[in-house]
Amino acid sequence: MSVEQPTIIVGGGLGGLAAAIHLAAAGRRVLLLEKNERVGGKLNIVAEAGYTFDTGPSLLTMPWVLRNLFAAAGARLEDELSLAQIEPTCRYTWPDGTRFDAFQSLPLLIDQISRLEPRDVDRFLRFLAHTSRIYDAVSRPFLLQPFDGLRDLITPALLRDAWKIDSLRTVDRAVSSFFHSPYLRQVFNRYATYNGSSPYRAPATFNLIAYVELVEGGWYIRGGMYMLARALERLARRMGVEVRTSAPVEQIVVRDGVARGVLVAGTPIEAANVIVNADPRYAYEQLLPTETRTAARLARLEPSCSGFILLLGIAREYPQLAHHNIFFSSDYPREFAAIFDRGVVAPDPTVYVCASSITDPQHAPPGHTNMFVLVNAPALGSRVGWEREALGYRDLVVRKLERMGLADLDRHVAYERIITPADLQTRYNAVGGAIYGPASNHPFSAFLRPPLRARGLRRLFFVGGGTHPGGGIPLVLLSGRAVAQRVLAVR
Repeated sequence: MSVEQPTIIVGGGLGGLAAAIHLAAAGRRVLLLEKNERVGGKLNIVAEAGYTFDTGPSLLTMPWVLRNLFAAAGARLEDELSLAQIEPTCRYTWPDGTRFDAFQSLPLLIDQISRLEPRDVDRFLRFLAHTSRIYDAVSRPFLLQPFDGLRDLITPALLRDAWKIDSLRTVDRAVSSFFHSPYLRQVFNRYATYNGSSPYRAPATFNLIAYVELVEGGWYIRGGMYMLARALERLARRMGVEVRTSAPVEQIVVRDGVARGVLVAGTPIEAANVIVNADPRYAYEQLLPTETRTAARLARLEPSCSGFILLLGIAREYPQLAHHNIFFSSDYPREFAAIFDRGVVAPDPTVYVCASSITDPQHAPPGHTNMFVLVNAPALGSRVGWEREALGYRDLVVRKLERMGLADLDRHVAYERIITPADLQTRYNAVGGAIYGPASNHPFSAFLRPPLRARGLRRLFFVGGGTHPGGGIPLVLLSGRAVAQRVLAVR
């Protein structure tokens, strides 16, 4: 009796793990191949010198997506993970000393808004109503049922609701139409960076990101965000998924226009279907050598921004830090013009700091702080030479944090590691180090992303942040569910 050929998943990020779980729940045989020593993709971890750092996503939104994934496998989220709602979700600080805490409690949030600009309280409530209409209009066709092409979207419902998604304004233009306070405009413009884009170019549709975080809340996974990858790997293995780490795929084998399997260390492995949980541009350029036309088309798409990262173990505590912190630049438009228009690092960057040891004290020695520091940076291929510029930019970022209240930070650094866009490209096969694949700096960017089902090649699929519906934990999990549905429909 012949043994069923597996569906092979190339890459063990969250999208690949989610697809594996859904397929295994449907009784399919699945083989997941991950090139690195552990699964998780960009959701990863560094533990050194007594400090623990999550090196990828640091906030969970839409927790019901994760809950539904566990339920599809007959499991309970609460039995595997402990979620903590972070309050405030984020602490914002400006160069002039102004501070704003984005609380999840509506009365506390309203009080914070009133302190900045009393007139914006009513405008904030109108902004929420506006973004709720965007969410209602796009959640089913874009998020819950990701599409394979424009024809999937030309429906009576979409045509009826097209005006609601606010796609012809930019994020900034829409935000500016609601808020008087320049501080609040900067806060709500920042949500465009959640998918690696510029608020001055991305369509206002993406203001739904603010709605999701404000209405559904922001969560942390106790023990660290990497606990999610571990939990999904355990669940997949329990369901019979074969997971191989340190198993880089060298090529996807295609015969007669059909994906037939993969090559690992020169050895062919046959497959019923192949799902790629990797940057689609990387896959077409490196794993599918005959697909030069598609590779060339993807190379013309603007990449999302990358990131310059510092992992700092600090031998002291800073009481002014929250779990999530933003230290804003003084000129937001200039910052994004540097990154996306000129391809250089911002001379006065906005700096994100995650200090998870505030919530998880075991992430740093007693009296110490772990600081994951992230600055938006242009993707590789720009005019930045990280080999010569990384140390200088590190000093610039640290000095900025010192000016904004973290006194003597450099003097208290007990552990340090620098991660550049070049490192992100190498470790995660993210072309140019682009964290989110293609940028969303155009009203039609969503339609240009590679589809879940490969065009022109049968039994080849894509999953994860580089395809639909986009980047971020809940979206890549939804991508995993959607691609599993497509595989199950193949006859």
